[in-house]
Amino acid sequence: MLKGVIFDMDGLMIDTEKLLTRFWCEAANHYGYPMTKEHVLGIRSLAAKYAIPHLKGIFGAIPHLKGIFGEDFDYYKVRGKRIELMNEFIRQNGIEKKKGLDELLDYLDSTGLKKAVATATDLQRTTLYLGSINIIDRFDKLICGNMIENGKPAPDIYLVAAKELELDPSECIALEDSPNGIRSAHTAGCKPVMIPDLSQPDEETKKLLYACCDDLSKVIGVIQKLLR
Repeated sequence: MLKGVIFDMDGLMIDTEKLLTRFWCEAANHYGYPMTKEHVLGIRSLAAKYAIPHLKGIFGAIPHLKGIFGEDFDYYKVRGKRIELMNEFIRQNGIEKKKGLDELLDYLDSTGLKKAVATATDLQRTTLYLGSINIIDRFDKLICGNMIENGKPAPDIYLVAAKELELDPSECIALEDSPNGIRSAHTAGCKPVMIPDLSQPDEETKKLLYACCDDLSKVIGVIQKLLR
């Protein structure tokens, strides 16, 4: 029986993946590294411990970031610059909600299903982002990347989220926009539902999906079937 819904954040609830892509590239280019959109797509939702030594992109296996850009590639320096650039952009322009978010949250409130956020983003920025669009109080739990030992694609964040909701992972659907997030949710034992953002699921990802929806409002139909 379905008892909970666990949400990713970036690219799923808020339209930040396009910003992450833009500012990863700008930050890397600032330091002389020719990072492209394809490189960024490969590290979506990945914890640093996985992104630095390993990068699996849309063209298959790719050498780790230092293998691509050289041993002097400083992940944390580039990431810090990316955060600086992105925060300034958001300060000036705000954050856009993804289509169907309010509709889905309103529906979930009517069902009594528990809700959690499971995001690779740290707690401080998660609180800032969700607070800025006035939805932070609509979730029972927030589980963030700096609150767990092993980030996505490891299953830890979904295992912790389900535990915090006092549910078994099998009682939860997990809403994700990236392949790495889907891998994390599937391994944890949740029902992964993908709402694609920057890219459609590849064949490997499709095998892990419980469902795939065009936007968040379409998730309502998936949930209604599970509640019958």
